[in-house]
Amino acid sequence: MLASRFSPRRLMIKSKEICPALFGNRKFYKLSGGQARAISMGNVDQFKAKYGGRFMVTMLPGDGIGPEMMGHVKEIFRLGGVPVDFEEVHLDSTVQNIDNVDEAITSIKRNGVAIKGNIETRSNSPLFKSRNVILRLELDLFVNVLHCKSQPGIRTRHKNIDIVLIRQNTEGEYSCLEHESSKGIVESIKVVTREKSEQIARFAFDYAIRNNRKKVTAVHKANIMKLADGLFLNTCAEISKEYPRIEFDNMIIDNCSMQLVSNPHQFDVLLLPNLYGNILNNIACGLVGGPGITSGKNFGQEYALFETGSRNTGKGIAGKNIANPVAMLNASVDLLEFLGLFKHAKIISDAIYQTVNVDKIHTPDLGGSAKTTDVIQNVLDIVLDKTRL
Repeated sequence: MLASRFSPRRLMIKSKEICPALFGNRKFYKLSGGQARAISMGNVDQFKAKYGGRFMVTMLPGDGIGPEMMGHVKEIFRLGGVPVDFEEVHLDSTVQNIDNVDEAITSIKRNGVAIKGNIETRSNSPLFKSRNVILRLELDLFVNVLHCKSQPGIRTRHKNIDIVLIRQNTEGEYSCLEHESSKGIVESIKVVTREKSEQIARFAFDYAIRNNRKKVTAVHKANIMKLADGLFLNTCAEISKEYPRIEFDNMIIDNCSMQLVSNPHQFDVLLLPNLYGNILNNIACGLVGGPGITSGKNFGQEYALFETGSRNTGKGIAGKNIANPVAMLNASVDLLEFLGLFKHAKIISDAIYQTVNVDKIHTPDLGGSAKTTDVIQNVLDIVLDKTRL
């Protein structure tokens, strides 16, 4: 039961983000002007993955730099006194069967929440499905939220960027429906439904209201894919009428890609189908410092999963002590905020901010010479100093 798994009463959730998983025992009712109101639905049971005041969270280290980044997260949580324990599940990206994926899914369903590194898809076999995609589909993590915001201590071409990308996570070209109809002819099916399009559109507009955003831009290719992207665009336009306080417009994906790198300040909230979201997420991460900075959040009706914003394994730099840990540390802060551990989240978040923007301890991807462990040690020193008070 959703209410017993994510209880606002137990977790004291105060996050501004709209997500059913964040408000498990509440229903949302529309008021005039599109305002959403959360109304309590009564008493709920104990949060199932909380034992003796501690939370149990599934940890999927992933491939590449994932395992070492997760090790740093565990160390900061341990020394910072964070009441979170991890159930680790190691997904082997080379194994053809899905037994290890089933183990991960079972763990997440048991705990309700997970943090993960990216899992590489090494096999070229058409029968092999991306472990990342399977997790999103099986857990119905229908939305990915990426908040790209400029950091004052990081040199980038554009300053003062503040863009949120909201991506549909479970259909479109990532529906895993491909086949070879005859020799040399492959058909890949793109699935777009009104139900999922409406779901992601409502999420985007609710997010905009609760986070004081002014505009939602739907990104599409409806000029060519008139039925598939046309359905997505028309559904978004229909839902926008319920939110008259939020400006709505749309932009074709090719133009949006160019505008995002040349004039990013025109955007506020981008509402994206699956594939376009994957592409623009990486572009947006590049605008604010690259894949080592931004975290990503995935929400469904019952489960939540936190990871880096750019789904890059960093295989080429694994074990070299030069990977930027900030994106994964930010993902751990997102996790803590989701669990209602706001004090711990703020301490770690402030430590990350000071390390990057005040002390300017930067790894090579940001033009610095610091090692991964230099960044972690600085964050740890600040966390320990604040937790002693």
